[in-house]
Amino acid sequence: MTPRVELRDVGKQFAGVWVLRGVTLTVPPGAVLGLVGENGAGKSTLMNVLAGVHRPDAGTIRVDGADYAPRSPAEAAAAGIALVHQELNLFPNLSVGENLFLDRLPTKGAVPLRRVDRPRLRADAEEALAVVGLAVDPGRPVSGLSPGERQLVEVAKGLAAGARVLILDEPTTSLTRPEADRLFALVRQVRAAGKSVVYISHNLPDVLGLCDAVAVLRDGALVAHGPAGEFTEDRLITLMVGRQLDQVYPQRATGPTAEPLLELDRLTRPGAAPVSLTVHRGEVVGVAGLMGAGRTELARAVFGLDPVTAGDVRLGGELLAALTPAARIRKGLAFLTEDRRGDGLLMDAALTDEVSLAALPRHGPWLRPGRLRQAVAAAAIRVNLSQGRLDERTARTLSGGNQQKAVLAKWLLAGPRVLILDEPTRGVDVGARAEIYRTINELVKAGLGVLLISSEVEELLGMRDRILVMAGGAVRAEFRRPEFDREAILRAALAGRAA
Repeated sequence: MTPRVELRDVGKQFAGVWVLRGVTLTVPPGAVLGLVGENGAGKSTLMNVLAGVHRPDAGTIRVDGADYAPRSPAEAAAAGIALVHQELNLFPNLSVGENLFLDRLPTKGAVPLRRVDRPRLRADAEEALAVVGLAVDPGRPVSGLSPGERQLVEVAKGLAAGARVLILDEPTTSLTRPEADRLFALVRQVRAAGKSVVYISHNLPDVLGLCDAVAVLRDGALVAHGPAGEFTEDRLITLMVGRQLDQVYPQRATGPTAEPLLELDRLTRPGAAPVSLTVHRGEVVGVAGLMGAGRTELARAVFGLDPVTAGDVRLGGELLAALTPAARIRKGLAFLTEDRRGDGLLMDAALTDEVSLAALPRHGPWLRPGRLRQAVAAAAIRVNLSQGRLDERTARTLSGGNQQKAVLAKWLLAGPRVLILDEPTRGVDVGARAEIYRTINELVKAGLGVLLISSEVEELLGMRDRILVMAGGAVRAEFRRPEFDREAILRAALAGRAA
């Protein structure tokens, strides 16, 4: 059988550094290939080469037996290759239909009075949406869709363009479990239609459950490729990082003290129930809940980004109610947001400037550049961010895991007493996760308090001293370490949502 996609000795370099080295890989028609590897292993670069974003510097590619060398994403799309990026490429101010057919809008009339054929656009859009089982109005703005609906619009866009190969890059990072299951059903439907899918994900159980074959990249090279049944999670982890990770969640010898650091006393946001909780010195308090439970909104209110209507926030016994976010940072509160690219990073700033940003008031009023660079370098070492000269790199050039490490280093440099972490390992590979967990343990051992929001129950069970379950904007249940139970946590989240 002729492979749908065949890559032979493909290589790519940036600034003289080879980020892909001799990758040889095939994808049969009607198959799902899982592509895994640590952040920075070359997965996205390889797919960008296949999708025409980058041109390879070595090797050859064939699609359905024909030579394939696209000079642009448009040429790749014309050849039947569709790439759905982790950061979705939709225009939120345009309608669903306009996003689906932006590069080929149906028109009517003669020049110069040619205009968009709205009835035909609606009909074509409805047909494309029906393929992915999405029942939304094609005239609705994309800004009003949920993350799962946006993901399906991207898939519909690729299929409507006649894609023979669908590339999904971390497609479930912002999806609820039901939305992810819906996407998996669609992938199986696409496979049954004879199309090929390349599925990139850090969620190894999903990869093993969904894919026919798995390929592992490490440091830009292919280190394993075979049927999914030949792999286990442990074997994939070892292949990805090049070493055994016997304990992804490191043990912590110390426990929390009785000293409260962060105290919420009936903190109330507009339209939400009051929330009371305490984070003690040396304690990790996890916050579980389904999407829409109000966890991120609570964190934003604690940090001073969103309004509150009643209640108090205290840090070390000091009332924060009247303080701005900048003042709260100076008092020792830090907030690592769930959207590192949108809220956490200046993507084109030098890493030295990026990491030092939140700590500048501590180094004033007169800055000493040499001392500041030393402090930035020390913070980078604490989170294992080794990316050469930090003043010559930008966040945009880093992998997702290293971007997250840069955000964490920035907050450590600010000298926090309490660190709020909202989905700190989303889109981060298993090796970088272990390093982030190690850093969290070192922080709480040193006496910090951590409020850790996560949608992954496994992460909650592995890292928390206590777990609070939120639903409908309120805390519905609390579990202490001896009581941790995955099913009980999920039942509390579901029961709270129905309450």
